[in-house]
Amino acid sequence: MTAVRWWQRVPVAAAAGGLMYASFPPLHHVWWLAPVSLGLLYAVMTVGRPSVKSCAGSGFVFGLAFFVPLLPWIGEYVGPLPWLALAAVMAGYLALFGALAAVTMRLRARPLWFALSWVTVEAVRSAFPFGGFPWGRTAFSQVDGWYLPLTSVIGVPGVAFVIALTGASAVEVIGRLLHRPTRTARSAGAALAIAAVVVPLAAGAALSRIGSPLTSPAGTSDIAAVQGNVPRLGLDFDTQRRAVLDNHVRETLGLAAEIDSGRRSRPDLVLWPENAADAPPTVYRDSAESIRAAVTAVGAPVAFGTWIPLDGGGTTNTVLLWGEHGGFADDQPSGRYDKHIVQPFGEYLPWRSFFRIFSSYADRAGDFRPGTGPAVLTAHTRHGDVVMGVSTCWEVAFDRAPAQSVREGAQILFVPTNNATFGKTDMTYQQLAMSQVRAVETGRSVVVAATSGVSALIAPDGSLIAESEIFTPDVLQARMELRSGQTLAVRLGPWPQRLAILATVVAFLYALRGRISLDVFAGRRGPATKKEHDGQQAT
Repeated sequence: MTAVRWWQRVPVAAAAGGLMYASFPPLHHVWWLAPVSLGLLYAVMTVGRPSVKSCAGSGFVFGLAFFVPLLPWIGEYVGPLPWLALAAVMAGYLALFGALAAVTMRLRARPLWFALSWVTVEAVRSAFPFGGFPWGRTAFSQVDGWYLPLTSVIGVPGVAFVIALTGASAVEVIGRLLHRPTRTARSAGAALAIAAVVVPLAAGAALSRIGSPLTSPAGTSDIAAVQGNVPRLGLDFDTQRRAVLDNHVRETLGLAAEIDSGRRSRPDLVLWPENAADAPPTVYRDSAESIRAAVTAVGAPVAFGTWIPLDGGGTTNTVLLWGEHGGFADDQPSGRYDKHIVQPFGEYLPWRSFFRIFSSYADRAGDFRPGTGPAVLTAHTRHGDVVMGVSTCWEVAFDRAPAQSVREGAQILFVPTNNATFGKTDMTYQQLAMSQVRAVETGRSVVVAATSGVSALIAPDGSLIAESEIFTPDVLQARMELRSGQTLAVRLGPWPQRLAILATVVAFLYALRGRISLDVFAGRRGPATKKEHDGQQAT
């Protein structure tokens, strides 16, 4: 087999990474580029005589071509260094994937080990270091795709596995057909290709018709999401005291006026975004008075994001629930959720003394502390209690956050977010896609309330009921479906991913022990004889 030079692999690996980026929002209806992308990467890592080094290099190039265009919002107001540094680190994880896959693919069923290695490295980068960076996980590209309904059964890691397996299997079959052009081989190869591509898509299509399995309707609730907007773009969006709060109070009072005039129905629950109360009502009396006025006027409980200082130092990123049914507003909130998963390099800065060497913006990072306790809030509305699970902004990227709230009885999911510090970038659309995937994964309606957009109301099948424009005040309102029960993905939790990691590690260690052929592509067990090895070198 002819060797393929590094300069031949690089452009194909880069093209594959570019295709993966193109499968993500805000581009639409190109979800199928994800399996094509991973199929190309598989081809690069198996054609010719690839080494561990060449596969790691191909993975790194793929990673750069994917993450550099995916993450420019990181440096929107702090310069290109954090953006490019993070993209390079993420590309390093894909170099690790390339090395891992190069070893495990010495075993038979190479597409299987390729897909398992992909899931393993996605899991690692989503957990380490500093809690991980799950942005750009493969399943988040599928909001318009036929793979999306599978999320309710196999979860986000499972969808990544299926996409990687589909792309790799298709390429493997094509390669075998080209090298074994007999009628029998062609027929068998065609059958395998059809199975690799059609079976998961057919399963997804079937699930899209029957809805979320193992969940059931639990009524409906009229819910309004308020997007008040911010006074200015950039890191200083909240330096004008109470400006963000006043915007949301004003939009809510406008909603109340429309209700009184008969142009809108009275909602059961009103949801404001993260940091909507930029001056916390637990600290400032005037903020509390404004919020009580909004609750009383709209005649429904209001949940909103704020920050609360801690006695021992630091703050919490908090969602407060204020008011009861009928518009009665107490002097104190009736529910509180402190964000469990805080964002490194934004809400807090690990290794502060080290990172301030590289950027003068290091000290702009907050000192937020993670909360504990339940991930649900119960709103007592005039039509009964509504139990909502809360995943604040960054948390929606992590599998455990929405799953925890559903296990605790959430009938609907609430994602308050503040994207004002990222300007008019693709970040808000990428995050919206995560909420759409979580809707399907949990079988729940999702309300995304953003300070500056994009806010959205999402059905349990991931479709958008309503969405706002970016940096535009708006009120979204609809009767949202409540559901009970747990999808199979929620019931299984992290165990399928853990088994995938275990299988990959075992395969990696087994392959390293030299119990397979020296030829990466032969797939024969046992060490190669000298005659076989000489023949392979001659080939």
